[in-house]
Amino acid sequence: MADDLLKFEGTECVHCHRMDPLDEKLEKEFKVKIKRIEVWHNAKNAALLEQYDKGFCGGVPFYFNTKTGKWICGEVDYETLKKWALGK
Repeated sequence: MADDLLKFEGTECVHCHRMDPLDEKLEKEFKVKIKRIEVWHNAKNAALLEQYDKGFCGGVPFYFNTKTGKWICGEVDYETLKKWALGK
């Protein structure tokens, strides 16, 4: 699952930071890795976000599973994050 799970985030994004403990729990519990991509201070990464987002969300955090094409916009609970990561 290398680089299948992407999280677009902003350095100062409160909502992104609130998701960090859930991200870490998921990574530990299921031995997956979420690739974090900072978009607020990196124009190249912001352009990449636009490619994946396609107008779905328009903000961060934005999660994208490259294997399934499923995405999450904003803060969610752990069960939702887990289903997204596991492709359910």
